[in-house]
Amino acid sequence: MHTLNLLLLASGLLVFVSVMAGMWSARLGLPFLLVFLVAGMLVGVDGPIGMRFDSAPIAASVGSAALAMILLEGGIGTRMSVVRAGLKPAALLATVGVLVTALVVGAAAMVVMRVDWRYGLLLGAIVGSTDAAAVFSLLRQSGLKLAERVSATLELESGLNDPMAVFLTVALIETIQAKAGIADTLVLLVRQVALGGAIGWGGAWLVAALLRRHAITPDHGGVACLVIVSSGMAVFAAAGLVEGSGFLAVYLFGLQLRERATDAVHAAASAIDGFAWAAQATMFLLLGLLVAPSHLLDQVGPTLAIAAVLMFVARPLAVWLCLVPLRFSNAERLFIGWVGLRGAVPIVLALFPLMQQVPDSYRYFNVVFAVVLASLLLQGTTLAWSARRLGVVEPTSALPAEQRPIQGRLALDGELPLADVFEFFHLPMPQTASPTLAHWMTDNLARDRAEGDQVQWHGANFRILSLVDGRIVRVGLTLTPDGRG
Repeated sequence: MHTLNLLLLASGLLVFVSVMAGMWSARLGLPFLLVFLVAGMLVGVDGPIGMRFDSAPIAASVGSAALAMILLEGGIGTRMSVVRAGLKPAALLATVGVLVTALVVGAAAMVVMRVDWRYGLLLGAIVGSTDAAAVFSLLRQSGLKLAERVSATLELESGLNDPMAVFLTVALIETIQAKAGIADTLVLLVRQVALGGAIGWGGAWLVAALLRRHAITPDHGGVACLVIVSSGMAVFAAAGLVEGSGFLAVYLFGLQLRERATDAVHAAASAIDGFAWAAQATMFLLLGLLVAPSHLLDQVGPTLAIAAVLMFVARPLAVWLCLVPLRFSNAERLFIGWVGLRGAVPIVLALFPLMQQVPDSYRYFNVVFAVVLASLLLQGTTLAWSARRLGVVEPTSALPAEQRPIQGRLALDGELPLADVFEFFHLPMPQTASPTLAHWMTDNLARDRAEGDQVQWHGANFRILSLVDGRIVRVGLTLTPDGRG
């Protein structure tokens, strides 16, 4: 027990300090998740504590499971209106865009690292996809209301492009090791997409049918969360066992489950968000622990060159080619091209060559890790600035209190559509909208909510007036200049 207590104390303090540091760094515009990477590096072999951790299989396994959890939460948090708005451009970016990015970065790697084309393309494939954890986190952290089509494209792309990056990485590893030809590679692609999509959609249909048979209220949020998370992980694993794309399966599972079992998903939303944050923290801490910062300096020249090509050439070119036919404005294409955040996905993919003992693979891992740091530091910290500079932020629709059509105190039905309520009172819609006023209140309050609990929103005060079986049925609205009743 003494050893267990020491382990729990050390890990608890590490996560606690990292979270608090992340909250402080967010005020400075730094990506929240960057703090976890740095914390892992400080604890690691080159840090003050000097803890040695070099197990690529453990890191890859934990990283894959954490990514599955993050994609599940991302799918559940995405409305179908967002899917309809951004599916076509996101699908192009997740396939053609990843391939173009891999080709351009691969060509640069061949020149600056002096490697064979297969190894250059392998590096390009590893850094070819944007990262769901980084994109979801920074879009929410920024607090900006982006144009719906832009926001939808970025969120969907980050959830859909992992299968393409995984496929390219695995295919190139097998090509290097002479285990697969072109025909085998194409079969692998079709199998991953078809089986992953079928299992994700089918699993969501089955679980949603089971959840609808039970009366899920906000008080059952914990149980609903366990059902959704456990079934999501089962879908991810089932797809992997039959060589389908587990990442695609779990993301589609989340998307479809939100649509088919809305009440259960809203009851579990807060708990699932907590699971996702725990997964992100664990993954970034572990990946930071795995790297030796001193080794990053050995490749500083090639790393800077590859990072520059990725951010200023490959990503913008891929976005331009994919979005020109879809009539995005120049400003929207520039913004989407710039916010191609790299995060844990490339680092996890960089572990695949290590596990397969591809020659010189640790060199590629160090380059990828440094490229991710550069992306988070440069692109992550300038997201809000670039959005405002390029004019892709939706203007707030909130009016001064004295100009609103109604002021004073009102009582509203909790089942009113949120969009109708906010439109009538000229309030800006949140980035992730809920279907009803009661669901929105539920998402913004603790599990043990009670009558009298309040949510402040742009000068409006929403107060719970009555609950029935834990469900919000009446909401008081106060409109005053300061939003207080």
